[in-house]
Amino acid sequence: MGRMKTYRLAAVTIGAALSIGFAMQQHDARSPKPAALQIAQIEDTSSAALPRLPADRAAEAALPTAQLHLAAAVTEPALGTPSLPEETSLEAADCSVTMNARTGAGAIVALDIDAPCYASERVTIHHNGLMFTEVTQPDGTLRVKVPALAEHALFIASFANGDGQTAIAEVPALPFYDRVVLQWRGDSGLMLHANEFGARDDDQGHIWAAAAGDLTRTAQGEGGFMTRLGDAESPDPLIAEVYTFPAAAAKKAGAVALTIEAEITGANCGQQIEAQTLERRLGDKLRARDLTLAIPDCSTTGDFLVLKNLLEDLKIAAK
Repeated sequence: MGRMKTYRLAAVTIGAALSIGFAMQQHDARSPKPAALQIAQIEDTSSAALPRLPADRAAEAALPTAQLHLAAAVTEPALGTPSLPEETSLEAADCSVTMNARTGAGAIVALDIDAPCYASERVTIHHNGLMFTEVTQPDGTLRVKVPALAEHALFIASFANGDGQTAIAEVPALPFYDRVVLQWRGDSGLMLHANEFGARDDDQGHIWAAAAGDLTRTAQGEGGFMTRLGDAESPDPLIAEVYTFPAAAAKKAGAVALTIEAEITGANCGQQIEAQTLERRLGDKLRARDLTLAIPDCSTTGDFLVLKNLLEDLKIAAK
């Protein structure tokens, strides 16, 4: 405490000296400069020796002007000295994941996912046994359209660390459609094909990933369409193909032949690959079936396997 009082006394003394020197220079610039004021033998003064003011008097102490100027000079940074940046408060990033589901034409549900802390991240979408993986955009968003497999449709988005979100959509138009799913993991070479009413490979009624059909034909009851789900470039991808036919509004009676094809590649040759089918037909519940396929050795690379008996054809009655 005594040392602090000594520092304050020294500061007042220096301030008075600066004020006096400045006044003398202004009074007569031609007069000799005064000798430098030297300060020495500053004695510590105990606070106990200071007189006390009576309790009924207010302490009216005004700091001298010179001391105010000195304080200002001390607080200002010297020229050329970089000032320290002001402290800024950092707010924690909002990493919550949101997902909205909107029902559209063809019993399709549009999912909008916003995950700001999962930019360019792998995410798995689950829905009634259907599973596929996608990758979010650099801003953490994802927009994907999914053929619904339930009228009261629950969708789950799950990231690798277990974080995720759910969304529900009502799909009242689903009972009007037949829907068949083929799904697998990795580079299996699998493809789902639908040949509508005897259509051959180059006909309009041959629906597969490279000729997926469109909702306009489906809305008119003329044919179905194929939806491919999943990002094949993502790590350990889950891929699905979904075929949809408007069975309740078909203008033509007949059958839709469903086949599974497998291209023999360097990635699957000589291996057993696993897949699964999901089927929902008019008036039926969703049915699931697991498949294990033996792919020939690598000497047959480039060939195709056509598996005709793994899926039952769709029987269509005209309306």
